[in-house]
Amino acid sequence: MADPEALGFEHMGLDPRLLQAVSDLGWSRPTLIQEKAIPLALEGKDLLARARTGSGKTAAYAIPMLQLLLHRKATGPVVEQAVRGLVLVPTKELARQAQSMIQQLATYCARDIRVANVSAAEDSASQRAVLMEKPDVVVGTPSRILNHLQQDSLKLRDSLELLVVDEADLLFSFGFEEELKSLLCHLPRIYQAFLMSATFNEDVQALKELVLHNPVTLKLQESQLPGPDQLQQFQVVCEMEEDKFLLLYALLKLSLIRGKSLLFVNTLERSYRLRLFLEQFSIPTCVLNGELPLHSRCHIISQFNQGFYDCVIATDAEVLGAPVKGKRRGRGPKGDKASDPEAGVARGIDFHHVSAVLNFDLPPTPEAYIHRAGRTARANNPGIVLTFVLPTEQSHLGKIEELLSGENRAPVLLPYQFQMEEIEGFRYRCRDAMRSVTKQAIREARLKEIKEELLHSEKLKTYFEDNPRDLQLLRHDLPLHPAVVKPHLGHVPDYLIPPTLCGLVRPHKKRKKPSSSSRKAKKTKSQNPLRSFKHKGKKFRPTAKPS
Repeated sequence: MADPEALGFEHMGLDPRLLQAVSDLGWSRPTLIQEKAIPLALEGKDLLARARTGSGKTAAYAIPMLQLLLHRKATGPVVEQAVRGLVLVPTKELARQAQSMIQQLATYCARDIRVANVSAAEDSASQRAVLMEKPDVVVGTPSRILNHLQQDSLKLRDSLELLVVDEADLLFSFGFEEELKSLLCHLPRIYQAFLMSATFNEDVQALKELVLHNPVTLKLQESQLPGPDQLQQFQVVCEMEEDKFLLLYALLKLSLIRGKSLLFVNTLERSYRLRLFLEQFSIPTCVLNGELPLHSRCHIISQFNQGFYDCVIATDAEVLGAPVKGKRRGRGPKGDKASDPEAGVARGIDFHHVSAVLNFDLPPTPEAYIHRAGRTARANNPGIVLTFVLPTEQSHLGKIEELLSGENRAPVLLPYQFQMEEIEGFRYRCRDAMRSVTKQAIREARLKEIKEELLHSEKLKTYFEDNPRDLQLLRHDLPLHPAVVKPHLGHVPDYLIPPTLCGLVRPHKKRKKPSSSSRKAKKTKSQNPLRSFKHKGKKFRPTAKPS
């Protein structure tokens, strides 16, 4: 039986203002990592914690950090305002997410605790102004934090008390090894530190030696992904590359997968190829990758979480590739430029209520599969992971199975029961669409979207700050149209739908634009307060027009 003292946040000795914020977030009881980490952190111990993605690691370090800062201000001697908490994360998106979570937890003590995010490189001047006010907690990537330390706009040697390294196993993969070592030279000799990670690899062990002092290691005995009652994982073997496109078309166009979905591919070129392919069939999607400006990436994530989009195509090749020791990455697979080396979407980003993750391309590593699958079935929500596999990739799939099954050796990726011959009637449509998506069309699409997103991010930034409602109208899934779009492909005729799927299919219905006469009639009808009515079986219509 669980310890009664660890059943709820109210038993941890937290400030009432933090308890109120936790209640507002709807957290009735702590997750396993929160239950174990928060009491130890409040005792002043260094922590090395491993917990699966989506398990609440951010709150596991944010709550004790805020509690310790509030306790110091309430009971300690009056001291000069200074930066006492530092949170290091590998990507800008994670920095924004961490800042948002800390601010939500500090809602009722915002006057006492101020949080600043310095990860956005384009806001260096405004960041210096914010740092001059000496916020209590600073969040950022190692490169941005080091830059401010070297410019003396941020000073930590005499004030820092708490250091958090979130997603620690990714920092060296992002090429932050040298920056991190230089950054540590600017810190005091004594401070409390937390290392949070989803895996324990060699990089985490190296960070442990650099950052922690006699830490308590929390290696929670839980599977890296939720169980089969919450997360269903399937594989479907595609005989050739064309079958992947055919199957994805059928799943999305016939609404066989419902709810919000994430499509993962391995390169940027593949992401735009897939978007333009789906665009041929009037299936709107967004592409989320490191080439887009930070404001655009965060806006896409925000609108996806709010339900504006049902389908987002994401890449993780730059995020989860082999570690590049001591170097910042310049190019990804097949010459794709990693224009923003501090961008990442497959790991850590909190996508809300994702029903399905589709691995259109097999993940490059077993760990990458876990991080992709972790985008769904978060908290207590159910989810599905569907992985497309070519015959030549079976050996690589076996390595993923081996990692997932562990000692039980029980199959985890079950065969997806789908008869490809039932959708053969759609194959000619897919071939027609694939021929339209040329390399030239892909290059034009990428250039067009980058230009448009730069305009939205920079020139309209001030306008959207003054008019936040208009920002909701800015969509990222509008057609790019560099390829020839054939309107008839957006409609699915009834004779093409397999008989076995007729009961499941909910084809996308295109809303017809009303004619001028029908609009006029509708307007007249809506303006007339008199309605026809029945009395004793006879129908009466009003003859007089309203005055």
